[in-house]
Amino acid sequence: MNITKIISKIFDSRLKQIDLYATQASDIQHRVLNRLITQAAQTEWGKKYDYSSIRNYEDFRKRIPIQTYEEIKPYVERLRAGEQNLLWPSEIRWFAKSSGTTNDKSKFLPVSQEALEDIHYRGGKDAAALYFRINPNSQFFSGKGLILGGSHSTNLSSNHSLVGDLSAILIQNVNPLINFIRVPSKKIALMSEWETKIEAIANSTIPVNVTNLSGVPSWMLVLIKRILEKTGKQTLEEVWPNLEVFFHGGVSFTPYREQYKQVIHSPKMHYVETYNASEGYFGTQNDLSDPAMLLMIDYGIFYEFIPLEDVDKENPRIYCLEEVELNRNYALVISTSCGLWRYMIGDTVKFTSKNPYKFIITGRTKHFINAFGEELIVDNAEKGLAKACAATGAQVSEYSAAPVFMDENAKCRHQWLIEFAKMPDSVEKFAAVLDTTLKEVNSDYEAKRWKDIALQPLEVITARPGLFHDWLAQKGKLGGQHKVPRLSNTREYIEQMLLLNNE
Repeated sequence: MNITKIISKIFDSRLKQIDLYATQASDIQHRVLNRLITQAAQTEWGKKYDYSSIRNYEDFRKRIPIQTYEEIKPYVERLRAGEQNLLWPSEIRWFAKSSGTTNDKSKFLPVSQEALEDIHYRGGKDAAALYFRINPNSQFFSGKGLILGGSHSTNLSSNHSLVGDLSAILIQNVNPLINFIRVPSKKIALMSEWETKIEAIANSTIPVNVTNLSGVPSWMLVLIKRILEKTGKQTLEEVWPNLEVFFHGGVSFTPYREQYKQVIHSPKMHYVETYNASEGYFGTQNDLSDPAMLLMIDYGIFYEFIPLEDVDKENPRIYCLEEVELNRNYALVISTSCGLWRYMIGDTVKFTSKNPYKFIITGRTKHFINAFGEELIVDNAEKGLAKACAATGAQVSEYSAAPVFMDENAKCRHQWLIEFAKMPDSVEKFAAVLDTTLKEVNSDYEAKRWKDIALQPLEVITARPGLFHDWLAQKGKLGGQHKVPRLSNTREYIEQMLLLNNE
């Protein structure tokens, strides 16, 4: 008897609702907006912008300014000190420590009870529901799910709130019944010291029948390699023969795909991308042959989009969902049941379909290189690296790139610091293929590289093994959701990394 088949029937009515995304997206989204405005009308923010008199999206668009963290920070500080009913009516006790960048300044994003239920947990359930549709023969519930998350600690400045990685907040607040189908124990899952935690997770999960994994690809790979070391096995299915799916998110899977193929050989293994940020759960892959994710539009999130070229303008164009165009880069703006209003989260997306709305993450509004007008984004970088790896037999474990503004010969170029899991047969060839591919996928880069006049060929510097791990450790950012900045418009990060590389 396939217990997963029986349990998955519970999701049938939900899948019918998700199917309406293809035909009723606009109505669904505007209902969400109306609900959010009504709920927040009596908050301090709602009164400031007279939410009671907002009748439609046009009123909302004209009245509420776009927010970044700097604008909401005073409200967050008051919430963390114990004030309530500022941005959202229900009590805010939890704050997700944002991990999207490696800035030393952390962001503390409010998390309401409604958001836990109506955004994050709902996202997790829907990811499972869509996966069972993709894989009707799944044996998901015959074993347990290994969730690799972060940690949390009390808010040091107050007794009123708790701070942690979003993943830790989700583990802390989850329905106790879920603990029967997931590992490791809550005590281990919430450990703060990364190296100790990896050991404890490995020791406690090796004997368990694990069928599914959830986490960030880079850190999950560290755990998998440790498990293989400890067991002396070559592949993960030798440890967990019923492993069938990895729900991954947080960073692009592209640089890690080949490395996962080396440690998991099983043909029944599936990889499903999810987009669960500190600010909300936005998307899930619903077709394994299509890398784009389905935009989840009936949670407590109303979406808006700013064309990337307008992001730093005083009066940017701002579109709601039905106004977006395909294959165009947009900065994502959200209003949510956490009390984030027209909040620009810093990620950029591109739509590949409208019926239903499907998208890929293309980068960060801050993580790009535009030192010479080349507008290089992470999506370009990932495509270039994939081709360079294929051409040279290489595997990239981590990378970061930045501009060289002018050397002693007055030459400008891009400098790539790359840690290889498997070295290319020729670093020079790798650099040449990367450079050529960037020209193919980005016409601005191609124009700047024309005849080497504005930009010289890019430079690849090989990072020593463990460099990026050591750099994150130096910043106190090991594990959980922490990420390496892929592209930077300044040399701040790369200079720190190059110093460490030469030690």
